[in-house]
Amino acid sequence: MKRLMFRAHHMGSNENDILFGGFAEKYLASLTPEQVDRFETLIAEPDTDLFNWVTNKQDVPAQYDHDVMAMIKKFVQNEAART
Repeated sequence: MKRLMFRAHHMGSNENDILFGGFAEKYLASLTPEQVDRFETLIAEPDTDLFNWVTNKQDVPAQYDHDVMAMIKKFVQNEAART
């Protein structure tokens, strides 16, 4: 879990470090093992794609359009600006 938290805070772009790191700080401990796996797979994708998906600049590919993506998008829209 510590490795994944580190990765979420060191993704490559400052924007994603803030968005995904903030999400991980708040929610990673409460995710199911399956959700943790989906999160880990998701953050392995290119920074630009991730940023565009969570900010609704591009549609999320079907394989990543799951519960964890919905949680991240909700976090970005409602909470990230406050963290």
